[in-house]
Order: sequence, then C-alpha cells, then structure tokens
Amino acid sequence: MRYTLFDSRKDELILVARVLLVILFVLFGWSKLTGFTGTVAYMMAEGTPLPTVASIIAVVMEFFVGIAIVLGFYTRPLALLLALYTLATAVIGHHYWTMLDGERMANMINFYKNVSITGGLLLLCIMGPGKYSIDRK
Repeated sequence: MRYTLFDSRKDELILVARVLLVILFVLFGWSKLTGFTGTVAYMMAEGTPLPTVASIIAVVMEFFVGIAIVLGFYTRPLALLLALYTLATAVIGHHYWTMLDGERMANMINFYKNVSITGGLLLLCIMGPGKYSIDRK
C-alpha cells in the first residue's frame, strides 16, 4: 500500500531509469564516434592492444548498445553485455590500486562509478524494459 505510486507508474519509471542509466554511454559513445581518430589516438596513448578494434568496440558498446537500451530493443541481453563491458572497462581503465595521489582518487571514483552502473544494468537485465519499449511490441 505504501508504494502504490511506484506500482502505478512502474513502466514510466523504468523508462526514465533506462534513459538515465545509459545517457553517459550515449554521450561519450557519440563523441568517440564523431572523433574516431582521436579515440584511436587516445587508445594508442593508453597502450591499449589493437587500438582501432578497441575503439570500434567502445563506440558500438557505448553509443549503439546505449541507444538500443533507451529504445528497449533486446534490453535484457544488451543490458547484460553492457554490464560486462562496464565492469571490464573499470578493471582495465581505472586500475586505481596501481596509482598514486590525485590520479588514484579520480580513478577510484570512476572505478566504483562503473561498478555501480554495472549493478543498475544487471537490475535492468532482471527487471526487463517495461511497457514502453520495442521489446514489448
């Protein structure tokens, strides 16, 4: 009885949650796509193996998978895939345990941000996309 408002607006809240959960990916995926040469250069500077392939993966996962989740298209499997990607980027890109001082703190924050987003994506994978999605059509 206490949560009647949430129950009656569940599908709307799931839609808002989907958008908020992936807005970061869509924005940064778009900048990686439109500045692809710079993305590859950044990957090279970070010592990423196969920087062009890594850049393509980043663009696909962040922008295209992000858009698919916003639309509610194959939401559950894509949310799981994006959760794994997010956790992997936390470990690979924000390895704060090897860093010192300010760099350590900034990367620790980003590491745990990614871990938190992973939790939200896993929850979306379990809950599904809600009524306002392509999956429901």
